[in-house]
Amino acid sequence: MNMMNEKELLEWYIMSGVDAFVSDTSGCVQENRGILNEEVVYSDIQRPAMTDLAQMSVKACKNAYETAAGASTLEELRKVVENFEGCSLKMTANKTVFGGGNPLSKILIVGEAPGADEDRIGEPFVGRSGHLLDKMLAAIGLNRQTVYITNVLPWRPPGNRTPTNAEVAVCLPFLKRQIELISPKIILVLGSSAANSLLDNEEPISRLRGKWFQYCVCAEQTIDLMASFHPAYLLRNPAQKSKVWIDLLRLLKKMENN
Repeated sequence: MNMMNEKELLEWYIMSGVDAFVSDTSGCVQENRGILNEEVVYSDIQRPAMTDLAQMSVKACKNAYETAAGASTLEELRKVVENFEGCSLKMTANKTVFGGGNPLSKILIVGEAPGADEDRIGEPFVGRSGHLLDKMLAAIGLNRQTVYITNVLPWRPPGNRTPTNAEVAVCLPFLKRQIELISPKIILVLGSSAANSLLDNEEPISRLRGKWFQYCVCAEQTIDLMASFHPAYLLRNPAQKSKVWIDLLRLLKKMENN
């Protein structure tokens, strides 16, 4: 660390996923540097760091939108995502988890982010949550050959932590372009983070689940969207499965009417 200049240190923090600087003391502290005793005011050193972080995030988001828009097929978009270097999550992930299933399906399922199994194999929903999702789909006559499954983030957050707003913002253009290319009739969003990302709100999943919303692709096109609990949440709270069954019946009814 002592060999790094300020710019190099900031870049190292960004690549490691750090997007904020927090002090456990207010005001200023005394820092010894050799024979000098300098006063370091935190407010003075935070501003340029946060400004640089914000500028880099804006640049990464802009680059994501531009490169995603240039993809005319899912395969082209997959290559764009795999080659994208603007998200620090890629540095800690083993594989890029793009999406899978039937790209011609009218049902799109969106989760939050890959887990350990998905990061190892490179496919969405292949762990315990994925096995439960398979059972959920089978209950209403669907499977991985009749739906398309993806995530908001194509890279696993370290330790399966909740993704930051900056990470979601950088990855969201790729998901939105996926939706445009697949052009589904119905979107089923699993979990609060994924639902908040597509609906652009901060409502808890308990208030969002089971209700129909309109996801706006453009001024002339909207898609029916419903949110429900994530399978990982159901594994921890099996008593909530009855509510998801109701959501699945609503999904089935909507499918029959389309």
